[in-house]
Amino acid sequence: MDLKLENISPEEMEEVQRSVLMASLEQIKGWARSNSLWPMTFGLACCAIEMMASSSAHYDLDRYGTFYRNSPRQSDVMIVSGTVTKKMAPILRRLYDQMAEPKWVIAMGSCATAGGPYVKSYSVVKGVDQIVPVDVYIPGCPPNPAALIYGINKLKEKIRYEAKTGKRVI
Repeated sequence: MDLKLENISPEEMEEVQRSVLMASLEQIKGWARSNSLWPMTFGLACCAIEMMASSSAHYDLDRYGTFYRNSPRQSDVMIVSGTVTKKMAPILRRLYDQMAEPKWVIAMGSCATAGGPYVKSYSVVKGVDQIVPVDVYIPGCPPNPAALIYGINKLKEKIRYEAKTGKRVI
């Protein structure tokens, strides 16, 4: 059987383009990573209730391939939800450092993104990005589970884009 491209009819070429997947190994790894996220929950305040609700039967975050883990060594995403105090900041950094590469961070809620209503307090960190690099910000006080799912989907797009281009987007 001769497999030269000039011997293939246009209909056969169209069928080959529809049925054969061509991708690099990095793109396949990016696709696999983005569809099997294991976030570590770092719930500190009211936003943690909304994060827990995202796993309930109504929103069912598991159907997107996202399964919560309690150990930083088993996680590749850290979801920081709630007010981070200066006393909690070194613990957050230590847990982030214990996570294996590649790792990503989602800041959920206005307290985690910018300090929230406690921004004038001396004991509150004015955003998690002062401690760890943040990949996705989810605004709201508190953001609902649908917003968290949207943020996770944005992180998945970012992971696939980084795998496709080879560039880390900050």
